[in-house]
Amino acid sequence: MQLLIIDALNLIRRIYAVQTTQHQDEASQLAATRATVEQVARKLLGQFTPSHVVAVFDGAPEGFRHRLFPDYKAGRPPMPGPLAAHMDELQQSLWQLGIDALLSDTDEADDLIATLANTLAAHRRQVTIISTDKGFCQLLNPWVRLWDHFNQRWLDSAHVQQQYGLAVGQLVDYWALTGVSGSGIKGVPGIGPKRAKSLLQQHGSLDQLLMAPAETRDEKTVHQHGSQALLARQLVRLVDDIELGFNLKDLRYRR
Repeated sequence: MQLLIIDALNLIRRIYAVQTTQHQDEASQLAATRATVEQVARKLLGQFTPSHVVAVFDGAPEGFRHRLFPDYKAGRPPMPGPLAAHMDELQQSLWQLGIDALLSDTDEADDLIATLANTLAAHRRQVTIISTDKGFCQLLNPWVRLWDHFNQRWLDSAHVQQQYGLAVGQLVDYWALTGVSGSGIKGVPGIGPKRAKSLLQQHGSLDQLLMAPAETRDEKTVHQHGSQALLARQLVRLVDDIELGFNLKDLRYRR
């Protein structure tokens, strides 16, 4: 079996952004968005021939990360009003193609995706995530893969090594050190990508870095801001133990 997970808002918002540059009026933008979403969904179904499929939407405006860090995603622009009002119709379009929608009032879409992916991977079932969000790279393993539809490429362990110079298992600690600007997550002041990579290549993990004697300036900086780095790691790491409340058979793809 193979589960195809579509990061729905990642896909839809990118498609909509293109349509707003190609069409003048709101109705045409939304109609073109819907048509393109359906076209892409059909292409993905044909490309990956999944036995199970689901489109995961973000239904939780605030979750545990906002409680831990009130500025989480504070600078991110909200979904355009016309697109938000059109979301039910887009979900209906996907449903008519045999793709059910999953969303939660309490959990973020990324955590729902992580829970689905790791649950199936634990049973040696193939999972393909459709998203450009590199945060999902932390989930990569022999059973979980990540496809960037817009650039037509796999975001795999080779991509991680090329992009970051680190192993998949070090990514969460890397982002804990550098922060994630798109989500408003602050890392360690003064520790950018090159220094974070060097520190992790030397120490292996954030935990080992914090346990080791602080000798260099960068090591002392991380020790000084250790609690900030640990908070950032908690915000960056995806949760994979959400109670989903449905059976996998509910996601079976029926043409």
